[in-house]
Amino acid sequence: MKFFQLLYNIFIVPILWTVFQLGQIFNKKIRTGIIGRKHLFRELELNSKKLNGSHRFWFHASSLGEFEQAKPIISFLKKKYPMVNIIVTFFSPSGFENSKNYKHANIISYIPFDSYSNVIRFLRIVKPDAAIMVRYDIWPNMIFALKKNSFPVMIANATMQQHSLRKLPLLLQFHQVLYDCFSHILTVSKKDEQSFRDFKTTIPLIVSIGDTRFDQVILRSEEARQKHLFASSVVDNKKIFIVGQSWGEDDDVIIPVLLKIHIVEPQLVTIIVPHEPTIEHLEELETKLEGNISFIRFSEMNNYNSEKIILIDSVGILVALYKYAHVVYIGGSFKQGIHNVLEPAVFGNPVIYGPKHTNSQEAVELARNGGGFIVENEKELYRTLRTLLNNNNDRIIAANISKAFVYDNCGATQRFLQYLEPYLN
Repeated sequence: MKFFQLLYNIFIVPILWTVFQLGQIFNKKIRTGIIGRKHLFRELELNSKKLNGSHRFWFHASSLGEFEQAKPIISFLKKKYPMVNIIVTFFSPSGFENSKNYKHANIISYIPFDSYSNVIRFLRIVKPDAAIMVRYDIWPNMIFALKKNSFPVMIANATMQQHSLRKLPLLLQFHQVLYDCFSHILTVSKKDEQSFRDFKTTIPLIVSIGDTRFDQVILRSEEARQKHLFASSVVDNKKIFIVGQSWGEDDDVIIPVLLKIHIVEPQLVTIIVPHEPTIEHLEELETKLEGNISFIRFSEMNNYNSEKIILIDSVGILVALYKYAHVVYIGGSFKQGIHNVLEPAVFGNPVIYGPKHTNSQEAVELARNGGGFIVENEKELYRTLRTLLNNNNDRIIAANISKAFVYDNCGATQRFLQYLEPYLN
């Protein structure tokens, strides 16, 4: 371990530090992260004094998406052990900024830059009874220090591609040493479990327990069902098609289809939710729709007059929208990669998406099971959407498959807690 730790600190840490310092000049997110860490230790020391004498569990997530996977664990932990202290850290500003008011955490902070002195100082303040790294954001100096100071450390929702670059010569030996610092590596699938075993580690318990994202999606759907975003006159006796998290590349395929299909589907209402509802994206959509079909922004719904297209210009309501849907299209699948298919699936929606979906194992499996539908172009999207809108039997079968796919894969949170709870003793 000492050889690789020395190698990491002599070569990699100075390079990373230089990249971050130069990067902040050109990248706002890097600059925000550096500024956000300016008083990190002072704030940690002040907040740690407010903790009660109970156990401390530290959860680390790279960003918001990874933190969503930790939330069901934290929620169940707090419900069963209300006095336990939860410390949450993030690497990215987006994760920190969007989660700093999370009610179940006692402390929310950035993770410090991964220098040896920083991690020692961090652990002297936090002193966790166990540390949980979510999915993949693993910083070597922090992990080495946790091991040296006998703090148990686990990976939750661990994934590892079979042909990962981490398995190349030298990198494999480095990661073998790194993963041997963990007490548990809890993977999302048997395939990932076997992939971690390729490192020939001797210490951690490596076992597949499933993916907590399924549990979180169910929890969020239950909350979303309580929200009412539209008057009944908008959605009753209508066929609702939702385009979720769309990019410009998705719009280029979808808009021509919508202009055709709304002519033959008078009861159809389409709700378009851009991935980021910027002024530019909304205006681009409006330009494509102008003069062809009626539309309205969500913020103007008080003036709704049976417009066929509703453009969502708010954030944080996408999951609640899915409960109104009959069919959903998920964006990113004509760009760099598909977004979350589980969120619409849990409400029992057939889910349509484009060819760039293999970044999501859930999308692959959902299509294989019959709840997801892959389209390559406008023609296939039109045909698939019309079939699902007009053939109730086909749509209900696909809807049931989608919902069952989520519920059949839940339970990872409870299985994870079986490995975490011993550290409460």
